[in-house]
Amino acid sequence: MATVCIVGSTGLTGSHIYTTLSCHPKFNTIYAYSRKDLPVSEKLKPLISQDTSSWPSQYPTGAELFIAALGTTRAAAGGFDNQRKIDYDLNLALARAAKEAGTKHYVLISSSGANSSSMLGYPKILQGELEDAVKAIGFDHVIVLRPGLIVGPRKDSRFAEAVLRKTAMTAGSWSGNRLKDFWAQDADVIAKAAGVDCVEGRETERFRVLGQADIVRLGRTEWKD
Repeated sequence: MATVCIVGSTGLTGSHIYTTLSCHPKFNTIYAYSRKDLPVSEKLKPLISQDTSSWPSQYPTGAELFIAALGTTRAAAGGFDNQRKIDYDLNLALARAAKEAGTKHYVLISSSGANSSSMLGYPKILQGELEDAVKAIGFDHVIVLRPGLIVGPRKDSRFAEAVLRKTAMTAGSWSGNRLKDFWAQDADVIAKAAGVDCVEGRETERFRVLGQADIVRLGRTEWKD
């Protein structure tokens, strides 16, 4: 049995991660950061605070695995600088707190196109540079998932994103997912791909990036309930 800590557990992907691990026999304790109440689980130990700057100091001891699915949008944050405080600064502070607390395995939900050499702010600073910074911390294993468009119900979607999600869902239903999976992945599939390989000792690479095809393979094709 293992202990996991999750941040971003109320988001589209993070909520599926929380639900997946709540039902998984490998995990007996789930610490989850949130600013609001979470669905009840006998495994849950909530870390609830409106002051996200206090979250790193609340990081629990005994968690073998940390899964980071934390992210916001520029509009929701009120500008790029505020978005950076969440997507980069807080994520990195939590990763460092996890390492200091003895956590060995780290999983980051990033995004397709993440690259610290990019000329664009989001894939460069909020994803690419975060990946590089986490890699340098020195966890035993780091797994980065880079999904494409994340498919699922999302209340804060911009109009264009909502249209794309609807298009992806329609394409998937018509084609048995063949016309969707290569560019858009279901949130529950991403959650399952975040997986338990590290804790079960099956992960051998210290740093591994899972692209969209890998996510589909692990989260749908190879996933066993």
